[in-house]
Amino acid sequence: MVDSQYVLPNDVGLALLDCSEAFRLLLRGERLYAHYLSRACWYGGLVVLLQTSPEAPAIYVLLSRLFRAQDPDQLGELARSTGLTDQEYQAFLVYAAGVFSNMGNYKSFGDTKFVPNLPKDKLRRLIWQSQAFQEQPEEMKLLWDRCGELMFSLDAQQRQLGLREKGTTTYFSGNCCLEDAQLAQKFLDSQNISAYNTRLFKEKDKAGQTCYEVRLASVLGTDAPVDHELAPKLRSFEFEGCTFRVTRGDYAPLLERVVENLQRTKAHAANTNQEHMLEHYIRSFTQGSIAAHKEGSRCWIRDKGPIVESYIGFIESYRDPYGSRGEFEGKTRGPQIPASKDPGEPGGVGLSQVSASPTSPDDDIRQTEGFKNVSLGNVLSVAYATQKDKLTFLAEEDKDLYIKWKGPSFEVQVGLHELLGHGSGKLFVQEEKGTCNFDREAVINPETGELIQSWYRGGETWDSKFSTIASSYEECRAECVGLYLCLNKDVLRIFELEGEDAEDVIYINWLNMVRAGLLGLEFYTPETGTWRQAHMQARFVILRVLLEAGEGLVSLQHTTGADGKPDALITLNRNKILPVGKPAIERFLRRLQVLKSTADVAGGRALYGGFSAVTDEGPERFLSLRDTVLLRKEARKMFVQANTRLEGEDVTLVQYEGTAAGLIRSFSERFPEDAELLERHLLELSDADSHFWHKPPKQLPSQSRA
Repeated sequence: MVDSQYVLPNDVGLALLDCSEAFRLLLRGERLYAHYLSRACWYGGLVVLLQTSPEAPAIYVLLSRLFRAQDPDQLGELARSTGLTDQEYQAFLVYAAGVFSNMGNYKSFGDTKFVPNLPKDKLRRLIWQSQAFQEQPEEMKLLWDRCGELMFSLDAQQRQLGLREKGTTTYFSGNCCLEDAQLAQKFLDSQNISAYNTRLFKEKDKAGQTCYEVRLASVLGTDAPVDHELAPKLRSFEFEGCTFRVTRGDYAPLLERVVENLQRTKAHAANTNQEHMLEHYIRSFTQGSIAAHKEGSRCWIRDKGPIVESYIGFIESYRDPYGSRGEFEGKTRGPQIPASKDPGEPGGVGLSQVSASPTSPDDDIRQTEGFKNVSLGNVLSVAYATQKDKLTFLAEEDKDLYIKWKGPSFEVQVGLHELLGHGSGKLFVQEEKGTCNFDREAVINPETGELIQSWYRGGETWDSKFSTIASSYEECRAECVGLYLCLNKDVLRIFELEGEDAEDVIYINWLNMVRAGLLGLEFYTPETGTWRQAHMQARFVILRVLLEAGEGLVSLQHTTGADGKPDALITLNRNKILPVGKPAIERFLRRLQVLKSTADVAGGRALYGGFSAVTDEGPERFLSLRDTVLLRKEARKMFVQANTRLEGEDVTLVQYEGTAAGLIRSFSERFPEDAELLERHLLELSDADSHFWHKPPKQLPSQSRA
């Protein structure tokens, strides 16, 4: 039996992200703009396979070929004839849907590996009998040989993403450890090179000297013409006794497709801001320039209230074990509003995206230019729907109120978290020329009462300084802002909440946060002492802060469920939120912000690491509670997303049923013109770097011919 942490259950939630009404409201030019943007997003999404694990591209190609040759229903008939039970075939469909949904074989939320929940020999037998195998037996056998073992393997290092002995990652070669990541970050800062679109590969030269390749993502290779910004950086450097070679061209054939579709998008832009935004993104992906992407973000911010909203690029750094490199994501959003309503008002429906999280540009842009956030209404509406019988760890008297107000309270929390959490908080910076964005003789540290003693210098950024804790720390800061400001009645009136409704929303928002802190224990790995998900670590930290506040604000008890198995109960005294909870969050938020603003890494690590610690000390005994949380956890939902299709001079929307088979069909039809070429690109890119993790695999015949 495989540990339930590492399989997706057959009854995992799957939901259609319905965007038909939003799409219907678009004019023809807007539909074309959305179509080409979403094509760019989907092509770029394939990059994530190469950012996840060494075997992910081959698994994707194997599954893609299986289901392009036979529809899930047809393959199901074959599966039953080869001896698979209905449950085993459903487990395979769920696994395939999981690989497509997560763009790899590790959960995008939680970073644990998931494996097929059926015997390996039965899956192998099905593949050997499949239509894809009959058509290309040698290629299918080689695909299985290169990924079959790793698909099922749960060796300790392969159970989660991480550096060296703590897990698997393809942001770094397999021989890189934390010290390598730290040294590389020092080098990048010294040359003012952003890590966001890079990977790091470590080798020894003939003389035995350590050499690092810093490879930028771009269409163009190192030998192609270079613009003035990158010209001084694409070369070799000697740094602290090692050689650093900066190259580019990572993911080139995939980014070429992204650029082609962004160029087509430009012809349907609604205004000059969109045109300039796309031009900068095209330059960024072509040249490998983060500076160009930042220029695109500036234009994106100025494009206020567009009918079709979007964001694309190497954005969130959650899955880089060091916290500096961005995962590729893209999203396209259309209106969820009547045609007569102001298109700048809140609300939106995602037509396609790799990640459904709201988006903000870099800290430096946010501080000087402003920011913008996107909320994907159809994602939120299905992701957070709650069934009472599956609502864990709450008192019965809280459940009905929780179900009634969870949606509205979450809307309040997300709005405050994104706009006023991530959107606030100054970083004190001294530029390379010595000028500061603050008065060193006047600014007082509110924690010490003295002048501030530290700040960011030169090319240092929040991510590069705080590295492994940066993402979670920042999410925690933004969550604290949401908790604190939701207590303000003027703020709640913006959300049309007053009186008893406002009080209930406050209570459920705070209750949801402490429950989420308990649920967060699922994402802690005791064997390595690491957290695998930034938001859930942040919520656990807040739970610890509120428990520490005492005075009966939060109560957490070990109990026994009606089924006789371990359970837990978390309660929140709503009468203590203002007198006890508010000052506790205020004090903690101020400490978080001061340490972030002043680049006090040592202080930040001590504070955040202390509250992140998971032990079995009383009275909470969090390690034991983790077992209870795992026992009663519910699998995260997967979303089935639509495709857009050109028909003549217009675009149609193709939607699919909200099942594992529907999700698989959506991917089988996603790249109708060039699926085989994309698969070959993925395998060639994977092969070129395979020696950084294991022996190079045998090439498929089609690759050899290429």
